[in-house]
Amino acid sequence: MSVIKAIILGLVQGITEFLPVSSSGHISLFQHFLGVSGDGSLLFSVMLHMGTLAAVFIVYYQTIWDLLTEAIRLIKDIIHKKFSIKKMNTTRRMLVMLFFSCIPLLLLLIPTGGGMLLLDRVSVFSEDTSILAEGICFLFTAFLLIYGSYITKTKKANRKINTTEALSIGISQTLAAAFPGISRSGATISTGLIFGIPKKLIVKYSFILAIPAVLAANAYEFKNALETGETVDPLPLVAGVITAAIVGVISIKLLNFILKKDLFKYFGHYCFLLGVIVIIIALIEKFTGTYIGVQQVQV
Repeated sequence: MSVIKAIILGLVQGITEFLPVSSSGHISLFQHFLGVSGDGSLLFSVMLHMGTLAAVFIVYYQTIWDLLTEAIRLIKDIIHKKFSIKKMNTTRRMLVMLFFSCIPLLLLLIPTGGGMLLLDRVSVFSEDTSILAEGICFLFTAFLLIYGSYITKTKKANRKINTTEALSIGISQTLAAAFPGISRSGATISTGLIFGIPKKLIVKYSFILAIPAVLAANAYEFKNALETGETVDPLPLVAGVITAAIVGVISIKLLNFILKKDLFKYFGHYCFLLGVIVIIIALIEKFTGTYIGVQQVQV
């Protein structure tokens, strides 16, 4: 892989990981319409995700450090039976709510027979030849983005996140992890806005919530990459990771600006238009048997 290609991939990763457009959905459409097959470098993909994860640490390092130190205090209080859910400071409340938001992800690990998990079953939507599911998911993302933007104008912001809200945000993240076309950042942030959580708080909460999920997924994929003996040239790898991290930081800052200026809904309009177009094309392909795209190539 060339350094230029690595930088381009890092650029795409840094943008789509944080802006509410669904990177998985766009990748699926890219593969469908351009006829691209092949998984590419799993190790390189894992490291790009680590680059965008580094962006979260760079932007929210103080909050993350506060959460880590509070986690130690929380464990001590639990051991000494001093923990009280009614007497929590702001940092401890966020820590506990993040724990509740992570619980729905465990649903994807439910065994469904045949040595397969629920996650393996739903992955068929991103691996099949139809893009109908992607179109429907883009519409779902559009609804969340537009309604979330609307509700912020009519609902008074609540400064605290409760258990019900945390679980709901976690369910949104789980849906995004399962279905291509549902944006993780768009779904979690919009869910928070619908509940009346302040914009700045829900953006921070959403990105910090991604840390355990991304670390767990990357650890699993990194293990698979090592088992296959895959190697990557160091220079392109470093270039891609640094690009993903830098662009990721910019994207996080940009998303905060977009929410502040009430521009979130325009991403919803984009996802709605894209979803309608994708569904129409999917139905045409289904009922006419005509593939709309270029001849399949290997990469």
